[in-house]
Amino acid sequence: MPPEHRIRAHSFEALGATCSLFAADESAIDLSQGELWVRALGARLTRFEDSSELSRLNSSRGRWTSIGQELEDVLRASLRAFELSTGLVNIAVLPAILAIGYTRPLAHGPTTAALEAIDVPDLPDVLEVRSGEARLRPGSALDLGGIAKGWMADRLADQLGENVLVNLGGDLRARGVGPEGQGWPVGLGGTTILLVDHGAATSSVRRRRWAGDRHHVIDPRTGRPSDSGLVEVSVIAATAVDAEVIAKTALIAGPVVAPAFCAAHAEAWWWL
Repeated sequence: MPPEHRIRAHSFEALGATCSLFAADESAIDLSQGELWVRALGARLTRFEDSSELSRLNSSRGRWTSIGQELEDVLRASLRAFELSTGLVNIAVLPAILAIGYTRPLAHGPTTAALEAIDVPDLPDVLEVRSGEARLRPGSALDLGGIAKGWMADRLADQLGENVLVNLGGDLRARGVGPEGQGWPVGLGGTTILLVDHGAATSSVRRRRWAGDRHHVIDPRTGRPSDSGLVEVSVIAATAVDAEVIAKTALIAGPVVAPAFCAAHAEAWWWL
């Protein structure tokens, strides 16, 4: 890249994680506006605030509920993720997440865990989406989790410019050729790779962990924290949301299934 091109960087805490934005030839104001967009949309999609758009849907008791375009898009992405993962990525896991004590941000500490597993329904059986509205079966509740972060990373990269890198808590999306024309350098799977016009994500049971064996990645087949034999999977795919879905599917599926699944859906991958 010619020397007159400048790389701007902007980091902040949001979505329960550290986020970083990088852009070539974009102003600091543009990156600050990106942070504001993340914070505003994150407040609408969180399950931790009773007034959020997602919480209103979760408490709608089976009624059709008006939703914004962003939530509609994330819900449709979640239904696609359920199909792509053969049900292993399922945002209807919120009751199971609450049952293991993840009822508030972990910075505030976990709460009491239930002793019994919670049955997790198939997402298409409990969620309907149509233009501007969604309906959720009574007794069901959603946690958008990593799908929302991946979707937001993809959209923000499109907004920021032609040569940018967005990292929203480990869900990354690169556009353009990076600071020196060979790609954006990112650390993934214990190595540095150059990312060009692709997404990347890591799914792990090593973070957001408490009380020894409890963590936030629920296996929908058991309603309990995943115990697949894999502890971390990193993936490169066409978009950040695809990378998030593929990485989480492989993590929950375990080391027997993960190689074939990643080979079919990802461009590169690593795991522990």
